[in-house]
Amino acid sequence: MDAAAPPSPPRHKIPQSVLVVIHTAALDVLLIRRADAEADHWQSVTGSKDAEDEPFAATAAREVREETGLDAAAPGCLLADWRVRNVYDIYPHWRWRYAPGVTRNVERVFGLRVPPGAAVRLNPREHTDLVWLPWREAADRCFSPSNAEACLLLPRFAAESDARKVTR
Repeated sequence: MDAAAPPSPPRHKIPQSVLVVIHTAALDVLLIRRADAEADHWQSVTGSKDAEDEPFAATAAREVREETGLDAAAPGCLLADWRVRNVYDIYPHWRWRYAPGVTRNVERVFGLRVPPGAAVRLNPREHTDLVWLPWREAADRCFSPSNAEACLLLPRFAAESDARKVTR
């Protein structure tokens, strides 16, 4: 008789994540409401790496697909690494998701330009509603200071992304 395999240890989140500001060329920003938070908890797409060696760009594309159904590589889309790095304290009510003693997260910021009218399909386990807002209004609606700041940086980084695309 074979002995039962020992239970696997709980999988902790990796404290390295992405923030993806999804926007149109007109700088309208997609915000989504978290299912596991208060009603006014609006944000851009966020998510942690699945593995330490997963590139941030791959994490960004995966999280966008999982949370919104959008394909960052689809025609008319442009995923851009803004090379902005935020380090922040993990909210105490979410620290249980991380290994004991982990209290800080490193977040890399990306922008994803999508065509107007892009069909968003929210993952209902993660998000309950969506809204498209002009970038300044989106910044005002974000619960997270780093997300609000990213929305305010959108005009600069969207222009830089377009310039890099043209000169490639």
